[in-house]
Amino acid sequence: MTTTRFGEARLRFHAALLETVLFQDSLGVPSNADRDSELSVRTAVGILSQIGSEVRDARLAGQTSGRGFEEAALEFVKDTFSRLSHLRPGTWEIQRLSARQKAAIAKYEQYAHLAYLIEAAKKDRELGAALGIDYTITPDIIIIRHPEPDAVINAADMLVDEGCARLTSLRKINGGLPILHASISSKWTIRSDRAQNTRTEALNLMRNRKGKLPHVVALTGEPLVSRLASLALGTGDIDCLYHFALPELQVAVRTLKYKESEDILAMMVDGKRLKDITDLPLDLAV
Repeated sequence: MTTTRFGEARLRFHAALLETVLFQDSLGVPSNADRDSELSVRTAVGILSQIGSEVRDARLAGQTSGRGFEEAALEFVKDTFSRLSHLRPGTWEIQRLSARQKAAIAKYEQYAHLAYLIEAAKKDRELGAALGIDYTITPDIIIIRHPEPDAVINAADMLVDEGCARLTSLRKINGGLPILHASISSKWTIRSDRAQNTRTEALNLMRNRKGKLPHVVALTGEPLVSRLASLALGTGDIDCLYHFALPELQVAVRTLKYKESEDILAMMVDGKRLKDITDLPLDLAV
């Protein structure tokens, strides 16, 4: 039994998944496995046997399972990141964005300029085609930092006044928008198209920003190592891929004694391209 706050939060996260999206069907296939892949099913069973499971008759639709995973992940991030104020002071807000919030990204300091481009492209199709860039960026979960009043900035010492630091977005007096601190892409499972969507969104966040790049990460419940590698390996897009049960995945893969999967998994972990969900809040505090 764990006695740490993050360990307890992880147990609550898994319990929430078991109540909503993580289960075995009547044939013994876990809800996060690809039933057409024996290795996927066996790996998922190995993970689930360590977490706990129940049998249900119906398999959830992809959209429903994805939403349940996002909601559980949101609560985990809120539960853990909020405990790091001694490491990362600030006024923070953590929220989940819906697919209907197409222009939500323009509400934040680094992407405010996109609002003008989005509106211009709506009014002029030729201009939209000429720009040739998809400005629709809708992260699943975001962390934003609100600008701080001078009373907070000057709490320990007189650091700023009306004569300096008039352009920084961190000062509330300058009228800046909330700052996007982190974008978390939540993928219950990974298929080739979903991996590509995550990479494309990450690249759009990088290319279209003005100012500081937010943390760009992905979180998944995918059991198949090769599919994790399709998103985790390489650099230049997402910071890192986080797994909902990495230690359990490692045990399951070792038990199966499938050498290729073991090697790829070790390469991702040793290369700091794949981490456990409990690593996520601390990485976001950097």
